[in-house]
Amino acid sequence: MPEARLRKGTPDAREAIRSRALAAGFDAVGFARPDSAVAAGEKLRAFLAAGRHGDMAWMEQRTEWRADPTALWPDARTVIVCALNYGGTVDDLDPSHGVLASYARGRDYHELLKGKLKFVADFVYGKLGADVKVFTDTAPVMEKPLATAAGLGWQGKHTNLVSREFGSWLLLGEIFTTLDLGADAAETDACGTCARCLEVCPTAAFPAPYQLDARRCISYLTIEHAGHIAEEFRVPMSNRIFGCDDCLAVCPWNKYAQAARETKLLPHQGTTAPALAELAALDEAGFRTRFATTPIKRSGRDRFVRNVLIAIGNSGDRSLIEIVCARLDDSSPLVRAMAVWALFRLDRAAFDSVRAQQLAHEVDEGVRAEWMRAA
Repeated sequence: MPEARLRKGTPDAREAIRSRALAAGFDAVGFARPDSAVAAGEKLRAFLAAGRHGDMAWMEQRTEWRADPTALWPDARTVIVCALNYGGTVDDLDPSHGVLASYARGRDYHELLKGKLKFVADFVYGKLGADVKVFTDTAPVMEKPLATAAGLGWQGKHTNLVSREFGSWLLLGEIFTTLDLGADAAETDACGTCARCLEVCPTAAFPAPYQLDARRCISYLTIEHAGHIAEEFRVPMSNRIFGCDDCLAVCPWNKYAQAARETKLLPHQGTTAPALAELAALDEAGFRTRFATTPIKRSGRDRFVRNVLIAIGNSGDRSLIEIVCARLDDSSPLVRAMAVWALFRLDRAAFDSVRAQQLAHEVDEGVRAEWMRAA
């Protein structure tokens, strides 16, 4: 491997990079030293030791890289943190329709961010003669501490980034470079005594300010969690079927939030308050077709329909009983289990009439437990 090109940057280089990032469509850009987020590594280790990452075993991999960017790439001298605003509207909780997290309604941001980051990185490599590496949140990089160090915002009590200019609605990407560009002033915490984000959480996912137990978080449960969702969380989920914006939306700093400029992040047809009846009927091909270009595809059809059936069970809409019954024989145990729960919630008589027959041929213990517990 050729030796990395270590170079000293200039104020002009910083401004040229900033201009390039803004030209790429980013809404904010800042500079941080790779070792500026090392302190966050101890919090990460405590988080993992407490098991608060749940099913996200990938967080246990390459922990040293996550905890210390200098271990990820020792030659890096600067992290260029770029942010893209996805601000928009938050849906009302109409019980007959599903609610999707705001970031998930448009184009998959991973591909979008990578394209913009590469546009900036090509400039740093080609014009400024420094080596670069591009990262999004699929890489072992602790983005929010780096964004704080780069002056783009601070991690609020809900552990998410809060910006004085854009509120809670920023997507992050990073360019590591061997070019020494110095660092911007780190942002200071401005949460004060406010605790709205902690108080609004439907599942009490924050054991303390600035701490998250992902195992209780609706975003984790609806996207990352691979198994059956515990009964204690189902009613609090209401009709949130992919992610949750509650702790973000309630932040008072959102009074400064702006609408997204990037048109590819605007909601696609069918992602704003979609009808639960349509979503519950999706098979694998239908799911892929409908959500192929969005982040929703990440959950997979079975988890997604599992979430939809929980929303149906919370809806009180008896017109959905027929479609719930159709899912009792679904190929996925995740779907069958939540169809059982939804049927019990909507029509106890119908539940009782099919229970014995369904139990007779059910092989999955999780689904059997639903029939037995609900009875």
